[in-house]
This record gives sequence, C-alpha cells and structure tokens, in this order.
Amino acid sequence: MPLLALGLNHQTAPIALREQVAFTPDALPAALASLRALPGVHEAALLSTCNRTELYARVEAVAEPALTDWLARHHALDVAALRDYLYRHADAAAVRHLFRVACGLDSLVLGEPQILGQVKEAWQLARTAHALQTPLDRLFQHGFAIAKRVRTDTRIGAHPVSVAYAAVRLAQQVFARLDHACVLLVGAGETIELAARHLVDANVRRLLVANRTVEHAQQLAHRFGGVALPLSDLDRHLAEADIVICATAAREPVISRTMIERAIHARRHAPMFLLDLAVPRDVEASVADLEDVYLYTVDDLEQVIDENRRTRQQAAGEAQTLIDLQVEQFMAWWRGSTQQDTLKALRTRGEADRDALLARAREQIAAGRDVDQVLEQLANGLTNKLLHAPTVGLRHAAHAGDAQLLAAAARLYGHADAASGVDTEDASDAEPDPQA
Repeated sequence: MPLLALGLNHQTAPIALREQVAFTPDALPAALASLRALPGVHEAALLSTCNRTELYARVEAVAEPALTDWLARHHALDVAALRDYLYRHADAAAVRHLFRVACGLDSLVLGEPQILGQVKEAWQLARTAHALQTPLDRLFQHGFAIAKRVRTDTRIGAHPVSVAYAAVRLAQQVFARLDHACVLLVGAGETIELAARHLVDANVRRLLVANRTVEHAQQLAHRFGGVALPLSDLDRHLAEADIVICATAAREPVISRTMIERAIHARRHAPMFLLDLAVPRDVEASVADLEDVYLYTVDDLEQVIDENRRTRQQAAGEAQTLIDLQVEQFMAWWRGSTQQDTLKALRTRGEADRDALLARAREQIAAGRDVDQVLEQLANGLTNKLLHAPTVGLRHAAHAGDAQLLAAAARLYGHADAASGVDTEDASDAEPDPQA
C-alpha cells in the first residue's frame, strides 16, 4: 500500500490555476473528510498555501487514480487539463518530497521558514479530523524533526529571505526611500506581520493595516505603530497609499479595478505600487493594465529572491544530504512496519486455526471419543492448516520456475533442498477434514 504525494506548485502551475485549486482554511476540514471517505484511502492530509496545493495519502493501488479525479471534481476543473500540471511521488520519493517541503527546499524562497508552520497546521488538522494513522503521522513528525535539524546544522536560514521580505525589497527598489512612503497592508496573517516587521526596519513613514476582523488589524497596528482600518473602509483609504501589500484568505478579489481607478484619480496619478501575495489573488488582474499602477504577484518576485537564493545554495546542498539520510531511515522503519503487519496477520491466522481445531477436539472428547485418536486428528489437522498455504505457494513457484521465492523459502525454513523442489506429501494441498 503506497505512500503518495500528489499536487502542484509554483514550479508546475501558473498562479491562475493555483488559485483555483487552493483551499481556504474554512474549507479544509470538509475537503479532508471528503478525501478520506474515498474507497481505498486509508489516511490523508491536505496542504494548501499560496504556492502549492498538495495531498499526502496512504492508499490502495487501485484507488490512486481517484485522487486526481477528486481534486478536479472538488474544484470543478477538467481532470485532463489539471493532470498536466500535477506531480506525483510514491514511497521514498513522497517521503523525500515532504521533507524538502518542510525544510523550505521546495519553496519559491529557498529555505523560507513559514512553510514549516503551514505543514504543521496541515498535520494538526489531519490529526484533529482522525484522518491519520501511524505511518503518515510518523512521516510528518519525522519531517518536523529533520526541518529543525536542517535549521540548526546548516546556514539555510542565515539570510532573511521570505516572500514578505522579497516584497519589501522590491518596494525599496521602486521607492528608494520608504521613510517617505505610506504603506497599506491588507490582511493580518503571518505574511502581513512579517512584511510589517521589515517595513518598520526600513523606517516606513506611515503604516495602515486593513483587515476583515478589525481586532486583528488593531493588534498588528499596535505592535508596529500603525493605524487599523476595517476592510469595509478600504476604498476610502486606498488613495493615501503609495504601496499596497495584500495577503488575505479571501476567495474573491478585495481590491477591484474600479477602486484603483478612483484612488489613482484622487492621487492625481501619483504612482501606486501593489504587491499581491495572496493565492487566490486579492487584486483584480486587470488592475495591471492601468497607467501609473504597478501590480506584482508572488510569481513576479523571482528576480528579487534570486539575490539571496545564491547565498543559500551551499546550505541547501548540505540540507539535501541530511534529508537523503533521513529518507533511508524512514523507509527502513516503513519496510519494517509493513513486515510486522504481515507477521501479525500470519500469527492471527495461525491462532484462529488453532483455537477452532482445539475447540472441536474438546467437543469430541466431551462426546466420549477416544482421547488419543482426537489428539492425533488435532495434530494432523493443525499441521495441514499451517502448511497448506506455503505448500501451495511453493508448488506454484516450482512450476513457474520462481527460483527467488524457492531460495527465500529455503532460507526461511532452513532446508537447502527446498529451492530445488517441493515435498509432495499428503499435507500439501488439502485442507484438513472439517469433520476431524
């Protein structure tokens, strides 16, 4: 039963598709329950960020195609079109992918720390929904441990590189002096908080924070010396902003073309710089067509991010070495746990056969049958029960010329001649007489 990672990210899909496939936080519990309910899906977790949507699952092989169908159906997309943008990793490759994601090696911003918190949130949601069993739960926890070690043992986080940091750097390139600029932050999540911190470090002149939940905007504004606004007042204050940075969880744009047109008119066409860090996007795409307006999305930050990415490449190589070692350790545990399941099933079957035959023997003794005869039948019946399946399997292997299985049986049972043939004594194919 394979472990799978299936999804798309900033490397495989444009933002227009990523925003269609993204899950809002409120929608994740129901989506996870729907995914987990698919036949053959034994456990699952969903990860959805501005740069990726991924599902991790342990499924029966026949159920694997249903995962892509489910993702397309859930978002009302054409499955054939979606499939072209998806990547699929199985077993060791899926383990390696999750470890890379948790460590920030698969992020737009190499080594960025925010993704680890997002992976932890996905894991916690799956645990709360009882969608995880031991294998996938252990995989996530192993990923958290290696991410912590990568942060400790390498310099992957030595330089401040995040989407928020890159956004502020890009703003500094457009507005050489942020101490002359008014910045409007839309949202109050972690990305906006990081942006506020970098803006304050750059001595921004004025900071406005707009959010649907005013209390959250007030908390953030209080920490960074800004002014809080309700999202409903956004249209009235847009004209004050030289720079607008958006990162909300809204499904529809919160800033329309009409709103920007009014703001630009009120500003007498003084330029506005908008950074939309949200997926789905917070700013209508057609805003980019307006004069004196400069709109950037997360996909436009690549050049800015490249500057600090180069300083992290060596650390990323060291991190990948650590990840490869940890993949081997996890897969060793995974193979061992699978073998334990097989042994457990074998023992359970043997004990069930023993108990059934023993109960029948006791009934026969209680009915007055000869004890020695009953014991002999019990021994013969138990021997036939236990040897039936392996005997049939070895005979088929001999007929098919499966030397590998025959050699393995020889090692397992300690008989060198088992590899050259199969004993054909009476205990072979027949199940014990049910009347014995």
